[in-house]
Amino acid sequence: MQDKKSLITAIAMGTLLATGVAQAEDTLYFAGYGGSSEDLFRDRILPAFEEANGIKVQYVAGNSAATVAKLQAQRNKPEIDVAMIDEGPVFQAISMGLCQPVAEETFDQVVPLARLNQDKAIGLGIIATGIAYNTEYFAEQGWDEPNSWDDLADPRYNQRLSVPPISNGYGIITLVMEARINGGSEKDIDPGFDAFKERIGPNVLTYEPSSGKMSELFQSGEIVMSTWGSGRVKSLADTGFPVKFAYPKEGAASLMTTVCPVTGSDMPEMSQKLIAYLVSDEVQAILAAEKAWGPTNKNIELDPQLASTLPYGESLKSLTPIDWDTVNENRADWTKRWTREVE
Repeated sequence: MQDKKSLITAIAMGTLLATGVAQAEDTLYFAGYGGSSEDLFRDRILPAFEEANGIKVQYVAGNSAATVAKLQAQRNKPEIDVAMIDEGPVFQAISMGLCQPVAEETFDQVVPLARLNQDKAIGLGIIATGIAYNTEYFAEQGWDEPNSWDDLADPRYNQRLSVPPISNGYGIITLVMEARINGGSEKDIDPGFDAFKERIGPNVLTYEPSSGKMSELFQSGEIVMSTWGSGRVKSLADTGFPVKFAYPKEGAASLMTTVCPVTGSDMPEMSQKLIAYLVSDEVQAILAAEKAWGPTNKNIELDPQLASTLPYGESLKSLTPIDWDTVNENRADWTKRWTREVE
């Protein structure tokens, strides 16, 4: 009798262990931003995918730099299966071999802009980088809406302008765009530095990296214009503050949120399923409404009022991509130079 009981116990323990292994194998790890983004994905986006696929998605919160660092540290035995990363850092991840190609059929759902380097990442949401301005103040002064990157050098904005430093994505894009309109490019950045040193710098009250602080500077009246992202401008406008996003005539720069399937994932098929789900009509509508990310899904139709505040439809034609490979290659040197010559 004792031997029989022992056998039953052993079988039961083996079943529990096997179940534990199966549960571990049925967990997909998805790295993404923290804060409100984490809440949105956990509460409204991922549960439907989990239910439809009988899987648990474990959200791993962190900024893009932290996520790329994790992928690099885990490259021989990755824990993360799918990573959501800003456009600039994802080019670094791809150059390090940390991302695998996205399934070809997934690209059929998105606009061409969302097809990224070597097809190893796909755009999830589009942010335009351009000019934010206080509409009420501009109206009081009788000023027209800013419409050029060259407006940053207009003396009327003396000490009423803020630009993020180039450690910030909006800041590095501003430097690149100033280089472009002054005859340079990512490969010839000198004209951008010259513009800041000689003409834009005197107008800048502060080189502010924090979006929260940038909002405070607008609300306190310390600044009336800045270079910023369309999503940040919409968030401030939603509070009732009179601010608007302007697309410069030379082009606003696109800054995408991207996702990539991680090299060496032990769940490659499920990773591709999650990525396809994230660019679906359903999820893209949520991200547009809640995060102000312009949809990359080319078939989605947004409410006209919401659409007017996002990079969507006609406004997509004014977006210009950034050569992130060149930027990433030179960014450390540019940052040292920025500290020495500009700030």
